[in-house]
Amino acid sequence: MFEQFAFQLLLYLAVTFVVLLGIAFLSIIVLYLIDITQSKHTIRRNYPVIGRFRYWFEHLGEFFRQYFFAMDREELPFNRAERSWVYRAAKDVDRTIAFGSTRNLEMPGTIIFMNSAFPTLEEDATPVQPLRIGPHCPHPYDAKSIFNISGMSYGALSAPAVLALSKGAAKAGCWMNTGEGGLSSYHLEGGADLVFQIGTAKYGVRNENGSIDIEKLKSIAAHDQVKMFEIKMSQGAKPGKGGLLPAEKVSEEISKIRSIPIHTASISPNGHPEIKSPSDLLDMIQLVRETTGKPVGFKAVLGELNWIQRLFEEIKHRGIESAPDFITLDSADGGTGAAPQPLMDYVGLTVRESLPWLVDELRQRDLKDRIKVIVSGKMITPSKVAWALSMGADFVVSARGFMFSLGCIQALQCNKNTCPTGITTHNKTLQKGLVPQEKSERVANYHKYIEYGVCLIAHSCGVKEPRGLERQHVRIVNGDGQSQPVNSVISN
Repeated sequence: MFEQFAFQLLLYLAVTFVVLLGIAFLSIIVLYLIDITQSKHTIRRNYPVIGRFRYWFEHLGEFFRQYFFAMDREELPFNRAERSWVYRAAKDVDRTIAFGSTRNLEMPGTIIFMNSAFPTLEEDATPVQPLRIGPHCPHPYDAKSIFNISGMSYGALSAPAVLALSKGAAKAGCWMNTGEGGLSSYHLEGGADLVFQIGTAKYGVRNENGSIDIEKLKSIAAHDQVKMFEIKMSQGAKPGKGGLLPAEKVSEEISKIRSIPIHTASISPNGHPEIKSPSDLLDMIQLVRETTGKPVGFKAVLGELNWIQRLFEEIKHRGIESAPDFITLDSADGGTGAAPQPLMDYVGLTVRESLPWLVDELRQRDLKDRIKVIVSGKMITPSKVAWALSMGADFVVSARGFMFSLGCIQALQCNKNTCPTGITTHNKTLQKGLVPQEKSERVANYHKYIEYGVCLIAHSCGVKEPRGLERQHVRIVNGDGQSQPVNSVISN
């Protein structure tokens, strides 16, 4: 009996193998005929079937470089050392290292903090105090945290990701920017303080013609969780280009929130049709502020600088109350979403150059206390946040840092609806691995250890709290490997 069963099993396996072999052989023949007769791809025409492996290897190259070939400090946009620190902070595990830094401390441009001979003792340290934004508004915002979540839209991010970020922000006591995609139930459900972003397409507060709908704006402002409004002029991923949301990401729910057609690519205008000058921008800020009663500012990547100077001159002419309550300065190397490579690679200034310039301009015009400076752009570790504060920023916001805290592996699939960690996809199968309740804890942990790390640097420099950091605490390495005060580099 057993021998008969064994014979039948072997016969079945043999037949199955022959069938599969036949299918594989026929498939190869079909692919060979397709490749040898097509005329679009040279490699496939010259090397039928085998040439197809080129595309597969090219795709896998991103992942092999990340895990096997790239050194700890050489990978872009974020290297392994940076990502590893975020992962460990988010998981609340040991963040210390041993046997010396892998960072090249003599490379030109390297930032070094100047430790004090008399560091701040624990009993002398003071906690970060809330900072008021919008003192002339009926409903000003006392922001508790120096580190907050930057703009990422529901649509660009999945529902579980938005919910996890909102829950995590509520636990951490920081704000969360909605991004230009409108206000969703997932933003509200988490209970976080929210900054509502008004993009060039006015998603969430738009009329049929694309202009601001005052009644919708009032409806958004009626939510107590919405603390501020941010008018997005430009962003780091694509300065001079509006937001891009692929058609496959525009679900029925997203189309309703944004008031756009379902399954149709959502492409925002390059700029606001009603804002064509600094004066127009102040008019828009005043309209939103009077309608909502809440602080209003704008977000921009700096490139051409004269317009900012004209803006400040117009504020002086109109009066201090006309000023934006904050400016969010984005870096040209920022960006989480889909963007044209020429813009991402070549357009706009990075915050290393634009932040000191903006702060100096504000100080020279006695506007620094009135207009708070929020800065973003690859600031995912305590050292980067501390640098921004020492340059004069009041707050730092991060998008990709919080994405890493959710489990992002830098697969570079954000624009393809195929994110393997469920963060930037609407594929339900891929989303199931992202459990909001679990990931919200990691978001809160990451935030906690960012602020803890910034305090470590501040106390080492001899100041009592992070906003006590100034430019005198920072030096920068020049071309010969020697450091010099950062102010001398900026002034040059």
